[in-house]
Amino acid sequence: MSPTLSAKAAPAETRPSRLDVSDPERLLADLVAIADEGGDEMKTRQAVVDRLRRELKEGRALCRERLEGGIYKGRTCAVTLSYLMDSVITSLYAFATSHAFQVANPSDAEKLAVVAVGGYGRGTMAPGSDVDLLFLLPYKQTPWGESLVEYMLYILWDLGLKVGHATRSVDECVRLSKSDMTIRTSILEARFLTGAEELFGELEERFFKDVATGTATEFVEAKLEEQDERHVRSGRSRYLVEPNVKDGKGGQRDIHTMFWIAKYVYHVKKPQDLAKVGLFTRREFNTLTRADDFLWAVRCMLHFLTGRAEERITFDLQPELSRLLGYQGHRGLKGVERFMKHYFLVAKDVGDLTRILCTALEEQEQKKKPGIGRFMQALRRKKDIKGFTVDRGRLSVVSDKFFEKDPVNLIRLFHVAQEHGLYIHPDALKLVTRSLKLINKDLRVNEEANRLFLDILSSRKDPERTLRKMNEVGLLGKFVPDFGRIVALMQFNMYHHYTADEHLLRAIGILAEIESGELAEEHPLATELFQKINNRNILYVAMFLHDIAKGRPEDHSEAGAKIAKKLCPRLGMSPGETETVAWLVQYHLVMSDVAQKRDLSDPKTIRDFVEHVQSPERLKLLEILTEADIRAVGPGTWNGWKSQLLRQLYYEADSVLGGQAHINRKVRIEDAKTALEEALADWPKTRREKYLRRHPDAYWLSFDTPTHIRHAQMIHEASDDGLTVVARPDPMSEATEITLYAQDHPGLFSRVAGACSAAGTEILEAKIFTTRDGMALDTLWVHDVEMGAISEPRRLKALETTFRKVLLGEIMAPDAIENRYRRQKRVEAFSIEPQVYVDNQGSDEFTLIEVNGLDRPGLLHALTRTIFHLGLSIGSAQIATFGERAVDVFYVKDLVGHKVTNGNKIKAIQRHLLEALDDPMKKARPQPQKEPGKEKAKQGAA
Repeated sequence: MSPTLSAKAAPAETRPSRLDVSDPERLLADLVAIADEGGDEMKTRQAVVDRLRRELKEGRALCRERLEGGIYKGRTCAVTLSYLMDSVITSLYAFATSHAFQVANPSDAEKLAVVAVGGYGRGTMAPGSDVDLLFLLPYKQTPWGESLVEYMLYILWDLGLKVGHATRSVDECVRLSKSDMTIRTSILEARFLTGAEELFGELEERFFKDVATGTATEFVEAKLEEQDERHVRSGRSRYLVEPNVKDGKGGQRDIHTMFWIAKYVYHVKKPQDLAKVGLFTRREFNTLTRADDFLWAVRCMLHFLTGRAEERITFDLQPELSRLLGYQGHRGLKGVERFMKHYFLVAKDVGDLTRILCTALEEQEQKKKPGIGRFMQALRRKKDIKGFTVDRGRLSVVSDKFFEKDPVNLIRLFHVAQEHGLYIHPDALKLVTRSLKLINKDLRVNEEANRLFLDILSSRKDPERTLRKMNEVGLLGKFVPDFGRIVALMQFNMYHHYTADEHLLRAIGILAEIESGELAEEHPLATELFQKINNRNILYVAMFLHDIAKGRPEDHSEAGAKIAKKLCPRLGMSPGETETVAWLVQYHLVMSDVAQKRDLSDPKTIRDFVEHVQSPERLKLLEILTEADIRAVGPGTWNGWKSQLLRQLYYEADSVLGGQAHINRKVRIEDAKTALEEALADWPKTRREKYLRRHPDAYWLSFDTPTHIRHAQMIHEASDDGLTVVARPDPMSEATEITLYAQDHPGLFSRVAGACSAAGTEILEAKIFTTRDGMALDTLWVHDVEMGAISEPRRLKALETTFRKVLLGEIMAPDAIENRYRRQKRVEAFSIEPQVYVDNQGSDEFTLIEVNGLDRPGLLHALTRTIFHLGLSIGSAQIATFGERAVDVFYVKDLVGHKVTNGNKIKAIQRHLLEALDDPMKKARPQPQKEPGKEKAKQGAA
């Protein structure tokens, strides 16, 4: 049998321009030449593998070069990579059937078709994609077919390919497709590669006749349910800042799902047919094409960059990926932020197109209903609400000119839907998108439109859902242009989990849940205060605006306050309301910063904070806003520890402002002592009195009575060597609490920090106290860097043991830290300019040293060891981490117990701490390349 190649190895329109990447005729000739040389069978086989491997390596390298150079668009690259794989497989099959398993006169049983299925069947693939193959048999396996399949698979595996394969007859394919939706979808995308084409033709005919006919509804429901489950697994939101380009919401799999459904229901053959059958307009199809091109470019480059099938665009990959795709910084946005903004806008487009497809499917399903059903639906349509109609339970419009006649209806549509708890008909949403040009200056200043918008924003009926829908159709960003500037805006840091617009919408939703009491267990103080504020509209507008100026060169809080002063009067708010909203926006970070970065037991901290806030009403508003804002950052950012800090700050400030809810500082200290004295009633009176005198005033304000009791018992039962370490899970703070009792000495906290790093834990917060008899009582809240809170008894015991060994000198902390040094690549992507501030105004007794820098294992140990060598003693420390940024504040005194005021000493502190902030591993790692001078053609449009 002479070797032959199939003419359908790749889409016809791609073949002529792909020959320089891989020429299957030439490749087959090379394989035949290897066989003609004769010799040992194993050597021949290895030579075949080597030749095919070289073909793949050179072809992929050329694809990468052309993608990086802007010669290939994303889909072109994916099609070419698929063609390259086609070339390898068809050449291998032709070689195998003509040399290794040649049959002179093949019978009907000695036929086989090689079929690409699954993703490979679409004729597109990324460099690391699986190669899904179906070896199609006439009716049963034969020794010839079995040997041929085995030979091909072993060659493909030797090439390092991930091959998904099945060997089945046409009957088996049809039978299994009926019961297994995964197999059904895989065969739906089947594409003939080589072999007996009549077998493939039979499979296609049988599949659509025996499997697809009459099962469209079943298939569509299964695929949409599968899509929903996938979205849940990948994080629900399409605006996660480390999205999954393949399986995430708005990613490639959503496009694939659209095509699967269209192919199954409408029997379309090619993506272009989606417009021909009327599913999409030409404009919508062009949007789909651009989205597909972009996502393929990202995914292919992601695989090229990592050398594996990596589908998640993680922080460490984003800068290099954006550089390779040609994005540069512009107008206050980094190149990587422009790239990610483009990504999220594309993901939004994919979501819009999915909604349009679902509408078309629903309309088709309605047409199938019997006449009486359609008549009843028509009756229900007659319901009228403020000029709108209700179509099958969803709000719709009476004509395509509805918004042109009165543009205020663009806002009123969402207001009516919210008020009556109705979904909006997809056709109406589509009309909104097509009518956005009607939103002009006149509409933005229209009194009724602004009244309706304020009602929507501050509604008690799920304002987040309504605002989100307004954002999805593009209305929100048009009506409030400053909001439009932050749509899909990603902040390149590890602290924020979502884009800026998504964060604001989630924050509004959380605010509404706090007000309704749904989050009372996790936000007890905010829930209580919400019922006491005078004007809830102020809070909702401030929340909507607090991050609206992100991505600008100037400080976003100050710029946001300016926006508030312009927008609030437009919304009909009074001058007093406007002033309060602007103040909340400008200072929305103050309470969080003070709570997490300052010692709340220091009276000066509270006085300074109160001087800033000035009124009990502002304090209430700011507390609620702060809690909702932190929670909206992302999963895990709100925890019991932050709740405790904000609660303490609120109560302290409320007391100073003259509120009646809580008593003054001195009385609270006495009450804490009395409560402990009552709890320790079984102690001798002299021991109780002596114990109560041991602690400074700040200690009594920093812990609750149960904690005071635990500390008293621990100190009473302290070990003979003068060192006690107790580790316990703390459910309230979702961390592990470590309490240390030891003889105080200079540098103790540095050793404690070293013990934490040696144990593989990270300090979240620390409270440091020295008793009046010279003992240190330190409480730390830590978590495992990789696993979170430590709660298993075995691990808690191991943690205590590691602490004791480090503090007793049995383990040297620097050595242990170096052994544990596993730098997270995600953190390496960031660059933070280290800063050290020395402040003598923030406390009456201490000098404050605030250190900002890139977080890393052992950083706190390096900082505290430096402070010790500078001859300073640490009175307390506030340890905070915001994503990749470490912000540590130390309250220090010099050796004689005074503030540090000498100018030369302050400069020495700054110099040495900046050196400590420098990463010792930085020199060992390659530094990221700078962005190119020019954006590459065709890839950098954002």
